[in-house]
Amino acid sequence: MAGLLLKEQFIVAKTIRVCLWLACLLTGMVIFISAGHISADSEAVAVIKIDGTIDPGTKTYFQHALDEAERINALAVVIELDTPGGFIVSAEAIRNLIDSYDGPVYAFVRPSAISAGAFLALAADEIYMVPGSTIGAAEPRYLGVGEVDEKELSAWEKKMASMAERQGRDPQIASAMVRSDIAIEGLVEEGVLLTLTAAEALEVGYSEGTVANHGEFLQAIGHPNAEWREIESRVTDTLVSWTTNPIVGTFLLMIGIGGLILEVISAGFGAAGLISLAAFALYFGGNIAAGMAEYWVLILFVFGIALMLAEAFMPGFGVFGIGGLVSTIASIILAAVSIQTGMVMLLIALVLAILFSVFAFRYFAKRGALRHIILSDEEKADQGYVAPRDQKELTGKEGVAITNLRPSGAASIDGVRIDVVSEGSYIPAGEELVVDRVEGVRVIVRPKNSVIKN
Repeated sequence: MAGLLLKEQFIVAKTIRVCLWLACLLTGMVIFISAGHISADSEAVAVIKIDGTIDPGTKTYFQHALDEAERINALAVVIELDTPGGFIVSAEAIRNLIDSYDGPVYAFVRPSAISAGAFLALAADEIYMVPGSTIGAAEPRYLGVGEVDEKELSAWEKKMASMAERQGRDPQIASAMVRSDIAIEGLVEEGVLLTLTAAEALEVGYSEGTVANHGEFLQAIGHPNAEWREIESRVTDTLVSWTTNPIVGTFLLMIGIGGLILEVISAGFGAAGLISLAAFALYFGGNIAAGMAEYWVLILFVFGIALMLAEAFMPGFGVFGIGGLVSTIASIILAAVSIQTGMVMLLIALVLAILFSVFAFRYFAKRGALRHIILSDEEKADQGYVAPRDQKELTGKEGVAITNLRPSGAASIDGVRIDVVSEGSYIPAGEELVVDRVEGVRVIVRPKNSVIKN
């Protein structure tokens, strides 16, 4: 009877799981079919809205948006810009996507295209700006604060100038946006980076027009009746932006390394290992999804960890340990937006991980799960624990072996029975002894008539 009930419960549970699976499948099909009903011949412009920092997540979103624009057969692609700049490598990747797109691409500055944003605006076929908007100030900075060397500065200047020149714009103006030592009469003085207002940009040919709103913009590009269709970013794009941020990346590395340290010094595989695994998965997953790293970098990381684990079961620190450490470090650095950024992130993460591990070990040793595997209790006298007495005063005293010493046994010294040990030789009961030395709780004796070796 009990077996029948269990069988019925199993059938019911399995039926429920199948129904849930079918419901999810049908829901997915409905969503897919609904999405598929978007007209492939719609009279729309696809709008890619870039606001905030330009980062690897922006690049994945841009690629997705261009794919959508092609799928709906958009009349044009509009890049709506409101950005203070971002990563040069991401801006260059987006520029390559713009160049590979077959249809017209317009930049709509609303209200600012600064630094890498100015680069993307110059990469478009035409630029339109709203009143009060600005474009320029494109001097590269390392992680937003540090100065880059002359080689990188010169390369970035040439790229900006090239973007301007190919659209028939004055390349000197683009160079003045990058270098503060370039002066242009009536526009910018030496020592100041060039930033153009909407009116100035129109006057010097860095804008095709100033428009107040979407309607005027569509009128200006020749599609007054087109639908303004903004392509939404996906959750994966947001996740990539988040995980590839150098600050967040450093934090993820700190958690990953710290959790790994705690997992190594604790027994089994627990919360620290799972947290470490999740942190490394986010770090490598985000960078791979952003296109900054290939899957072989993740394989290199796993290979390095495997080598270090193999070294843990071998004496010393040899080829496996060194090879694993090098592989792991190289994979972390190569996965970052640049080698320099990766090195800085790893160095900071290592220091923070060590501090974090020390704090966590001390805290959880008393309050957390680690208290079960760490000896943290004291044996106090008021609880009945008594430390062995110091017997160093016995050194040099004579006595008699009570039992045979093989090599441990008992001897009578000053009329008191003492547990003793010989230096390895057999001493029969009844033989006279001398206490040679005392090491901790061990009283080491030798025969009285033996010769002391120097």
